[in-house]
Amino acid sequence: MRVLFMGTPSYATVILKKLIETKDIEVVGLVTQPDKPVGRKQILTPPDTKRYLLEEGVGIEVYQPHSLKNEEAVSRIKAFNADFIIVAAFGQILPKSVLDIAPCINLHASILPAYRGASPIQDAILNQEKFSGVTAMLMDVGLDTGDILGFSYLDISTLNASELFESLSQLAASLTIETLQHFHTLNPVKQNSCEASYAKKILKEDGLLDLKDAKACEAKYRAFIFWPGVFLESGLKLKSLSVVSDEGSYQKAEIIELLDDGVIIGCHKGTLLVTRVQPPSKKEMSVIDYIRGKRLQVGDYLS
Repeated sequence: MRVLFMGTPSYATVILKKLIETKDIEVVGLVTQPDKPVGRKQILTPPDTKRYLLEEGVGIEVYQPHSLKNEEAVSRIKAFNADFIIVAAFGQILPKSVLDIAPCINLHASILPAYRGASPIQDAILNQEKFSGVTAMLMDVGLDTGDILGFSYLDISTLNASELFESLSQLAASLTIETLQHFHTLNPVKQNSCEASYAKKILKEDGLLDLKDAKACEAKYRAFIFWPGVFLESGLKLKSLSVVSDEGSYQKAEIIELLDDGVIIGCHKGTLLVTRVQPPSKKEMSVIDYIRGKRLQVGDYLS
């Protein structure tokens, strides 16, 4: 079968690689986001999916439209003559004119209808879910509202966002192949929109820790480990933290105990162990070196 793939980040690359390796599937093209300037020197950098093709020398046509909402983009996508369009973290909403070209199957990183939207992986961790997964969905014009073709799930209770991205990409790759190979025998299931929840786009300020609840702070740390990280009101980034206890009530950021390799701080509920920090505009360092420089002791506040 002829498959057009639409995807951009590393999550999508794992799925693309699996499609290319599958004998009865021909990947006829990659549609991805335009190259973007990255870093201090603003070096023009291709998306991860395109970079993979270039590095591996895979001769697949790449199309990088700034928008799909024009006749040129629709014509280019039609010209691939695909039997299916597989979509994974593409980065643009597909208009009906594209959805009508061929069955469009999206690999969404949640068990729909939970966590529709932009950041399902991070939101599942933030909300301290025990399980999450990947849903293969037949796309329609709504935001992650299409009929469900299948899903896979796993225990996420100890994973951070980076680990979960990797695990879910592997699940999604396998689910993609299964869905394509059995597509004509599947019975799509409509989503119950009454049970839907939405994962909004993450903003930098979302990384601020309120230190109300230790378990919630640790969940935010795991969710935002890649970006934007977690930090205190002073701007001090906490680069490594874990829950010591979810019991007891303390002043926010109060230093409860000094250890050889870390410091235990208080929350309104529970305590956290912090081992690495990064002050504003400075390099990451051990928290012990930081508090020595600040001359902080038990009873002071980490800030």
